[in-house]
Amino acid sequence: MTPFVFRKSSYSNPQLECVEVATNVAGTVAVRDSKDPEGPMLRFTPAAWAAFQAVLAEEG
Repeated sequence: MTPFVFRKSSYSNPQLECVEVATNVAGTVAVRDSKDPEGPMLRFTPAAWAAFQAVLAEEG
């Protein structure tokens, strides 16, 4: 299994909680809490992740 390579947004404040996202595994977008990298991880299809981002863009 390919390990996930997580990254933080350049907009993140290193002192505050934020999420990290990995998109390096085909067919999967993984999300985790940056303060608990060994903790639980959510996995989405790329289509579900894109739909989530679209809703956020509409709200912003």
